[in-house]
Amino acid sequence: MNLALWIAAGLLALVALSGGISKSFVPKEKLAAFHGGGWTADVSGGFVRTLGVLELLAAVGLILPAALGVAPALVPVTAVCWILLMVGAMITHGRRGEFAFVLLNVVYLAVAAFIAWGRFVLEPFTG
Repeated sequence: MNLALWIAAGLLALVALSGGISKSFVPKEKLAAFHGGGWTADVSGGFVRTLGVLELLAAVGLILPAALGVAPALVPVTAVCWILLMVGAMITHGRRGEFAFVLLNVVYLAVAAFIAWGRFVLEPFTG
């Protein structure tokens, strides 16, 4: 189970890293042109960059605390925060009728829930 949780955290961290880099460094006008990025036209550039930074922090929070042995309890906390972020993403895409992206966000939410449950209950990191 420990290996499955590490793999899930690694994959979700890659998703968060990818989204975080694009939202932090790609201009929102360019993001709006991509399929599923139309929502960025409705919000400020600062908001998009803030989401990008949160996703970068999530990528770090899913891996580094446990890998370095420094506050590994932050891993499931980060997973819970990702769940909240995905709820917001599902609402945003749902309002826009982008149901394929809602489904994708549900998958990401499920992976984060698995990590949170696994690290809070099944195989918590022990000091």
